[in-house]
Amino acid sequence: MNDPIILYNGPVYTLNPAQPRAQAVAVRDGRIIAVGSEGKVRAAVTGRAEGINLNGRALIPALTDAHVHLVAHALARRNIALDDAATLDEALQRIDAAAQHLPEGAWVRGRGWDHSRWGRWPTAAHLDAVIGDRPAYFSRKDGHSAWVSSAALRLAGITGDTPDPPGGAIQREHGEPTGILLETAIDLVHRHIPEPEQDERLAAVREAITEAHSYGMVGMHLPASMTPGDGAQTLSDVQTLREHDHLHLRCLVYFGLDELDAALALGIRSGLGDRWVRIGGVKIFADGSLGSQTAEMLAPYEGSSNRGIAVLSFDDLRDAVRRSIHGGLAVMIHAIGDAANRKVLDAIEAALPGAPALRIPNRIEHCQVVHPNDLPRFARLGVIASMQPIHCTTDMAMAEQLWGRRCAYAYAWRALLNAGATLAFGSDAPVESLNPWLSIHAAVTRQRLDGEPAGGWYPEQRLTVEEALRGFCSGSATAAGTAHEQGMIAPGMLADLAVLSADPFKIDPSALHTVRADMTMIEGRVVWER
Repeated sequence: MNDPIILYNGPVYTLNPAQPRAQAVAVRDGRIIAVGSEGKVRAAVTGRAEGINLNGRALIPALTDAHVHLVAHALARRNIALDDAATLDEALQRIDAAAQHLPEGAWVRGRGWDHSRWGRWPTAAHLDAVIGDRPAYFSRKDGHSAWVSSAALRLAGITGDTPDPPGGAIQREHGEPTGILLETAIDLVHRHIPEPEQDERLAAVREAITEAHSYGMVGMHLPASMTPGDGAQTLSDVQTLREHDHLHLRCLVYFGLDELDAALALGIRSGLGDRWVRIGGVKIFADGSLGSQTAEMLAPYEGSSNRGIAVLSFDDLRDAVRRSIHGGLAVMIHAIGDAANRKVLDAIEAALPGAPALRIPNRIEHCQVVHPNDLPRFARLGVIASMQPIHCTTDMAMAEQLWGRRCAYAYAWRALLNAGATLAFGSDAPVESLNPWLSIHAAVTRQRLDGEPAGGWYPEQRLTVEEALRGFCSGSATAAGTAHEQGMIAPGMLADLAVLSADPFKIDPSALHTVRADMTMIEGRVVWER
């Protein structure tokens, strides 16, 4: 048994409704044993104890990101970043400069481009002009479009005669592919990119975990991407890190739909694992994204006849959901448009009769625009609303352009909360920054970092600081089926704690994005100190 630790002399924000504030916390053997005034906590500890003086700094439960593509984020940190490229020319200059340092014949890779900032879609010809006859692959910021070079199209055998795959599209001009691939068509090229070696992946992931700790984060929910086998690969990687004591992170891993049959055949159930690596369930895609104009909508996009793309037919979606849930695997379903969200709720509702009790709740990822009639269904069906507040402030101008008046019920955190839904918050990294304080800022202000729009975009949907933190703490714990031991500071809970650089309850909301962790603890063990 280790000596207990007492953290004292700072405001403790417990997120425990029964005891919201305290002055000190005592920890022994990885769990919290006392919370309250400094005198009360010291009296509860017998014998010698280590003291950590907070020096007035705020202490909160450590954060968990409910939606991270961890390996993709880790590797993307090493690729060409186009997130802040304001023009197509700027992006091309950056690609040209970086490509000159790559080995001959190597793929030129990157992510983060946003054509809505450039006023047009980029093309393979643009890439060819700066990198020549080299294969190149650049993922759009939302991950639902890819921009590739002519050499990449040739390697994949994509010509004007190549049909669109189910659930995807090859963008064409005069019948010929332009170099933009949408949704499932992305894999036509992606499957030809050499996979990084395990050592490279694991080293990158360890760097990303350190980044997470710097924000006060100790857990992540890891959804499979559209890439076949992604869930199993992620599970293998985090298990390998755990075996070598390099996984200072709690991971909830979701398989992809392509892995469902294998998971069912093995009898795998949601909740299998320990406090470090657990099985969440199955990730399914119902539609695309706002930026790629493939989110499935009940009515067409503004000024268009386009209603987006259903990645699965409703019959296939309903069948996949039923098979997963009845096989003991919770579903995590990507749905952005109001039509997709309604279909997913319909599919889950149809699957519930006769289904076994699940250790982890079903959930919808993103929920970016939900018809008001569907808001109460989340609570009624026990479906978690897993959302990424940063999407609101980065996408609001595009949402206004493409969704118009429907923006009144887009990114509707307050409306969902008032309807009884549980909110679990994340980043969707590498689509957005892993930094959770950007999302907390967005949830509280509904403003960009420049303070626009004044008063916030649809400010009636704003959250309080406590509600935003709950999304990354108790909300994420509820989504993982671990609310009995994570997500708040209370006796018996795991001692996952973050000492902050600034008090989020006292600083101006406009500065929330500047908060970082001065110290991060997992089960009372310091894993990060600034």
